Amino acid sequence: MNNITNDIYYIGASDNDVELFENQYDVPEGMAYNSYVIKDEKIAVLDTIDERLSDAWLSNLKEVLGSDLPDYLIVSHVEPDHSANIKKFIETYPDATVVGNAKTFGLLSQFYDLEINEDKKLVVAEGTNLSLGSHNLTFAMAPMVHWPEVMVTYDEKDKVLFAADAFGKFGANNDGLFIEDKEAAEEWCCEARRYYTNIVGRYGVQVQALLKKAGALDIEIIAPLHGPVLKAEIPFFIDKYNTWSSYATEDEGVTLVYATLHGNTRKAAEYVENILKEKNVKYEMFDLSDCDVAEVIESAFRYDKMILASVTYDAGIMPCMMDALYHFKLKNVQNKKIALIQNGSWAPMSGKIMREQLETLKNVTILDNMVTIKSSMTEENKKELDNLVAEILA
Repeated sequence: MNNITNDIYYIGASDNDVELFENQYDVPEGMAYNSYVIKDEKIAVLDTIDERLSDAWLSNLKEVLGSDLPDYLIVSHVEPDHSANIKKFIETYPDATVVGNAKTFGLLSQFYDLEINEDKKLVVAEGTNLSLGSHNLTFAMAPMVHWPEVMVTYDEKDKVLFAADAFGKFGANNDGLFIEDKEAAEEWCCEARRYYTNIVGRYGVQVQALLKKAGALDIEIIAPLHGPVLKAEIPFFIDKYNTWSSYATEDEGVTLVYATLHGNTRKAAEYVENILKEKNVKYEMFDLSDCDVAEVIESAFRYDKMILASVTYDAGIMPCMMDALYHFKLKNVQNKKIALIQNGSWAPMSGKIMREQLETLKNVTILDNMVTIKSSMTEENKKELDNLVAEILA
């Protein structure tokens, strides 16, 4: 059994075979689905996990419970990767009370053929307390972090914030369940940032509201629904979430993104890359035909500048670049300085389209100085790219 504290147990499991999370995000290191038990005078189970891991979850639950029976199932989030085993739980433990907010039960009925007797429902709201004995739980609503019914639970005794989808990350918990030092906390950032920016990134205002509530709590442990349990460096994690959710610059640097047809636009991007290397500028470069757009979004959140290069295609723009632009809008990328490079053999249009799409973002500055390449890069184009990089770095 994995003890988080003397009374709190981890009963989640990791899926090392899943390839896509939410059927769209690459998870080469698998995915963790977390669930917890608090054992006190009364026993509370916090969330279930994905149906692919039902057997492991039920086995873990029974091992922790032993001969005891649970009194409550707290539903933090109805998304199926956390609620898929609620019906099995109710069938196994029919006397337990299901705890959720007003929106929880409506969504559950939409997803599942599930009947919960009214006397086995406990509807909670902002600030509702639930005593288990020595553990006093307080509920806080976290709408749109990242669904409307999401809520978090704070355990006053052990100072644990059960954070739902907040503070999660991509990846299985194969390397350990806990983060307990600064080095591990910093290693957490990459996949946690990619998770945040793509899963929750659109809802920065709502995350800021949750952080304000969290700021009033004495938190020593954060227990999310994905990824490791955070048992140290809590201010570090909260600071990262504050940066990401306020759309502030995390690092000065450049996200360099290109869409190429026959390789000439790639050569222009590589020329820019060499300039950035020479100037010791932090950057990440992405070929949109051969990358996970979720990584592009992560980078766009992280750095304060973007350089986009695209060939013209069918009197428009390469579909992979249009898809990236769509994701920029969808995930609320903002507060960026942006430079554009377009390519077109007879009627360059990609720059115009990129500008039109990017102008819909908040607080962006798009350089007027756009470099136009006609088919292949010339010596004059190289001078223009030198000037473009100098201007965006100024």
